[in-house]
Amino acid sequence: MNKISVVILVKNEQANIKNCLSRLDWCDEVLVIDDNSTDKTREIAKNLGAKVYQHFLENDFSKQKNFGLQKAENDWVLFLDADERVTESLEQEILQEIQKANKNNIAGFYIQRKDYFWGKWLNFGEVGKIYFLRLAKKQSGLWHGPVHEIWQIKGRTKKLKNPLLHLPHSTVGEFLGDSNFYTTIRSRELYSSGKKTNVWQIIAYPVGKFFLNYFLRLGFLDGVRGLLLAFFMSFHSFMVRGKLYLLTREHA
Repeated sequence: MNKISVVILVKNEQANIKNCLSRLDWCDEVLVIDDNSTDKTREIAKNLGAKVYQHFLENDFSKQKNFGLQKAENDWVLFLDADERVTESLEQEILQEIQKANKNNIAGFYIQRKDYFWGKWLNFGEVGKIYFLRLAKKQSGLWHGPVHEIWQIKGRTKKLKNPLLHLPHSTVGEFLGDSNFYTTIRSRELYSSGKKTNVWQIIAYPVGKFFLNYFLRLGFLDGVRGLLLAFFMSFHSFMVRGKLYLLTREHA
């Protein structure tokens, strides 16, 4: 059997969930794992036929995704975010590839994500050519890491040709809010693993990241948007190390 379950993690995604689910009618099962939304996310998802589970995130995305993995009933599982869209081309490629997967001994597929940033698709910088392992056999492995989580599976993998569309952060406020949330989790993760930082790293690492994304990864070719994204991602790194420094000082 080559049936597919889709798992989508959400919290207050009423603005995105309908458009995301509307492109998943080819899937055999759709599961929405909701981190106690206070808007109409659950209601919208249920009305569109999704199985909805309320499950507290507890600042651990791997735990949340593994919960969804456990609830999935089919052989293959595709993980999505509410602000991502599966194109018809990607849909057809997925259906074709999983039919050949057993013969080719493939356990999982990497999918390129293409970002739409304030009116333009980005082709360079940090998000220019980024692939994520998002589709794999249910029994092939588990997710690890509380944030920037990784699906660690056993078996061969393959890259798909068609991208997954990503439409994040329609405003600066949204970016800053998400960045504050994710950097808090990441700094705590680093602190728990014994990592430390200093003032020099707090300054130098974001500067180096900006140079990498804007110049070496050709982010400047995306124009003003490339400049803004390189700056925002550097600010993200600054917040992680700044918060790690404060955690270290608090517990010194």
